[in-house]
Amino acid sequence: MRVVIERSGGFAGISRSQSSSTDQMPAEDAQKLRDLVDASGFYGLPSVIHSDKPVPDAFRYKITVDSERGTHTVEVDEGAVPTRLQPILDWVRRSPSS
Repeated sequence: MRVVIERSGGFAGISRSQSSSTDQMPAEDAQKLRDLVDASGFYGLPSVIHSDKPVPDAFRYKITVDSERGTHTVEVDEGAVPTRLQPILDWVRRSPSS
């Protein structure tokens, strides 16, 4: 499984990309990432999630998961990130890029 998170927007408008691949991590960590994706119901999320109220200089995330289930991408405004999706964002941010 590979998870790629692209962050764009913000005050400076700088884009940043981070990724994690279960092929590049210890088995325990790989299972944790798979569990986070499963618990989030990622493959059932819509491809775009907008915030009810636009926020100037907010970030926008494009999250792509590529696994044995296929590839799914979700684009979400910073203010609309579902609670169940936040652990995936946190995990990839903490992980070394692969």
